[in-house]
Amino acid sequence: MTRGYRKTLGDWGEQVASTYLESQGYEILARNYHSRHGELDLIATKNKGLYFIEVKTRSNHAYGLGEEAINAKKLQAMLASIESYLESLGSAAPTEWQIDIIIVEGRKGDPAPTILHYENIGEEAL
Repeated sequence: MTRGYRKTLGDWGEQVASTYLESQGYEILARNYHSRHGELDLIATKNKGLYFIEVKTRSNHAYGLGEEAINAKKLQAMLASIESYLESLGSAAPTEWQIDIIIVEGRKGDPAPTILHYENIGEEAL
């Protein structure tokens, strides 16, 4: 599998996740937010809550389940990026927020991919 294919698949998965979230009443604030610590795939808001969403896309399980790709190292990088994002908001930064994970399973262009949404995974996953 080439890097280009993985990027294309990942971009498709993020679009599927964005569309799903919007259908659930979320507003996407940012996609692919970069900090020196890494990247946050999606940042969204709903009912005044702030959500940081990691998206994992799989066309098969050759590289394991999407959930297995979220390890302590990945979560630490996400937390550092979240801190950077919140600092950029200054005094407007909310004090309550959560991390969600969305797994998209299917092939690019699949009209009905499987979407698994794990809400508020919290620091117990570390």
